[in-house]
Amino acid sequence: MHLDKEIEGAVQLIRASRYMVAFTGAGHSTPSGIPDFRSPNSGLWEKDNPMLVASIWSFRLNPKVFFRWIRPMVDVIRDATPNPAHAALADLEEMGILKTIITQNIDSLHQRAGSKQVMELHGHMRKATCIRCYREVTVDPQMEQQVRKGRIPRCQCGGVLKPNVILFGEQLPIRVFNQAMEAARRSDLVLVAGSSLTVTPAADIPLAAVEGGARAIIVNLQPTAFDSQANLVIHGDVVDILPRIVAALS
Repeated sequence: MHLDKEIEGAVQLIRASRYMVAFTGAGHSTPSGIPDFRSPNSGLWEKDNPMLVASIWSFRLNPKVFFRWIRPMVDVIRDATPNPAHAALADLEEMGILKTIITQNIDSLHQRAGSKQVMELHGHMRKATCIRCYREVTVDPQMEQQVRKGRIPRCQCGGVLKPNVILFGEQLPIRVFNQAMEAARRSDLVLVAGSSLTVTPAADIPLAAVEGGARAIIVNLQPTAFDSQANLVIHGDVVDILPRIVAALS
């Protein structure tokens, strides 16, 4: 009964909004089999020091370490399929309710689920850029096969091809970040789904929305530091909660 009240509360907030945005994090994709980075006992950083395997400095010094670390993720991301939470946000966009998704995820699952307006704060794996000549290329099966075999993918100039994901020590893509901030400040409702809101400056975006007068809904398994500033907090799994919200709206 308690959860039914929370679902109804979310529906009321959504129906009252004119410009709703969603902010999604790793918890939105873990039900699709993609591990997150910070969960106790299961996050990727429990096993590896991010500064040694996923920083721009380590990449430039020894890219082989990065590709050895990310090799298992190539297949995981390729084989993953969107879950009901991804489908729910795509449905909200199709209904004309959700204006854009701002995501910390690099797996492209929002797009695979049918969402069209997606801002990727931490980049994606669909393309790679040469760190020598800055030529950008599409990541194709041949490049993925090179990584699986332990080879470093290289540009035609001989430089190393770095996937278009943001590593530690790199700034977020300024154009995407500014667009996300603009959407947040324009919004009157922000839905945070599957994010612990611990990674800045990305986590500053929902805060900017609230400071601009937007209401906030948080759907996350664990409490966040932002809970006290939200109008509604639902501690539950996004794959359960978001489809129920969409069903109630329909």
